[in-house]
Amino acid sequence: MTAPPPSPASRYPAGGAAFPHANLLGIAGLAPHEILFLLDEAEQWVELNRQPQKRATTLAGLTVINAFFENSTRTLLSFEIAGKRLGADVVNMHAATSSVKKGETLIDTALTLNAMRADAIVIRHASSGAVRLIADKVACPVLNAGDGQHEHPTQGLLDALTIRRALRERGESGEPFNGLRVVICGDILHSRVARSNIHALTTLGADVRVCAPPALMPAEIEGLKVTPFYNFDAALAGADVVMMLRLQQERMEGQFIASPREYRHLYGLTLERLAKAAPGALVMHPGPMNRGIEIDSNVADDMARSLITRQVEMGVAIRMACLDVLTRYARGVEGWE
Repeated sequence: MTAPPPSPASRYPAGGAAFPHANLLGIAGLAPHEILFLLDEAEQWVELNRQPQKRATTLAGLTVINAFFENSTRTLLSFEIAGKRLGADVVNMHAATSSVKKGETLIDTALTLNAMRADAIVIRHASSGAVRLIADKVACPVLNAGDGQHEHPTQGLLDALTIRRALRERGESGEPFNGLRVVICGDILHSRVARSNIHALTTLGADVRVCAPPALMPAEIEGLKVTPFYNFDAALAGADVVMMLRLQQERMEGQFIASPREYRHLYGLTLERLAKAAPGALVMHPGPMNRGIEIDSNVADDMARSLITRQVEMGVAIRMACLDVLTRYARGVEGWE
């Protein structure tokens, strides 16, 4: 047996009861303490990643497969670095250009991956629900790296971690989410990032406002415990955090916006518009950014306000935490048998 890493969390149930899930398919349905447990577990990896030697042996001897049925650079690289820094053997499977192109079904691919006896599989897929389908067919933990317009859970977690650390640096104590005013603006309709952030932040007690053009606002939005706005200036009033989203042109069929210039005029984050938020409001964007459309460079690059590069840093730590926690049962960690 190996001892689990120290956690600052006497507030959590003991052992595996702190996160009693075999997979991480989404944020929806997670309890507040389960989200906070993952955030706290990531803290140790933030510190490791800032050291000259960034290697642990936590997953030594384990194999992690990153199976990306949809192209990605940032998320794939982040998961690859996370697995390698934990000491795992990491294999990247670019399924979008391999087996799927040859006509293999998703279930057959899942059965093939299962036969390889991986210890964890990270899945990214263009279809909502595809990751759950694969998780039902394999015998190891599955992490959702984004499925269609459903969820991108590690993005929601890394954004929560980024916000919490930034607010604590400003002197906020405890969990600063309760009552925190967060605006998420942009292509809400196509954004799995928005959905995971909505689930994470509302579960933790934040006041979440979403803002988008009418054509990019989901019909079911009010059922997600958020306040919808169509006027960005009104949404920004008193906001503590402003999270911009990428226009996902590759998912759009038809005319969703009049033009990029018109979109920037109504929904782009400029310095003048940011002044309508609370003093010192923090700025976020999951990337990649369309500078000059969704967000101006003088906002994105303002190191006093922008958390964009910190989001990238926190992404590696959160993914390390998720890989660590979800493989504890297989590794025989004490309390997780």
